[in-house]
Amino acid sequence: MTTLTIEQVKDKIRAVPNFPKEGIIFRDITTGIKDAVTMKAMIDYLCEQYSEYKIDYIAGIESRGFIFGMPMAYKLNCGFIPIRKPNKLPAQTIKESYDLEYGSDTIEIHADAIEEGANVLVVDDLLATGGTAKAACSLVKKAGGNLIGAAFLIELSDLGGREKLDNCGKVISMLQY
Repeated sequence: MTTLTIEQVKDKIRAVPNFPKEGIIFRDITTGIKDAVTMKAMIDYLCEQYSEYKIDYIAGIESRGFIFGMPMAYKLNCGFIPIRKPNKLPAQTIKESYDLEYGSDTIEIHADAIEEGANVLVVDDLLATGGTAKAACSLVKKAGGNLIGAAFLIELSDLGGREKLDNCGKVISMLQY
């Protein structure tokens, strides 16, 4: 298979103006993941950034973090832990709330998902304001995990989300807008 450059991968991401509301440019990953070569380049890049680490678990944030987290877990030979919205997990959970522009939200993991000291990498498709990612990193630590870092396909740099993740280990993004 042909290896793509970061710019070639970036060219596969569709920009949708005024979605979900006026003034927003939505970065649509579906145009990238439907192409096998591009999807492979995305997963390979994200995995390569953590190749020097021993990772026990990928913790993927619902729902698009699942898209990247599962193949990364497979490639890195580690387990996968879903981080979900409230009331989606069947057993006892640990919760973390975070602020949104208007209001707040909550995410959770199973209370027994992470063994004390296990190395965990948080994964999501997009880093914007950083609220969800910071909450996910806090959940990993609450559960006893050793947070290795947080990996994102896309980062919206102007929104300053990376600054909220200063205690989250190695933070990377493949594509910056």
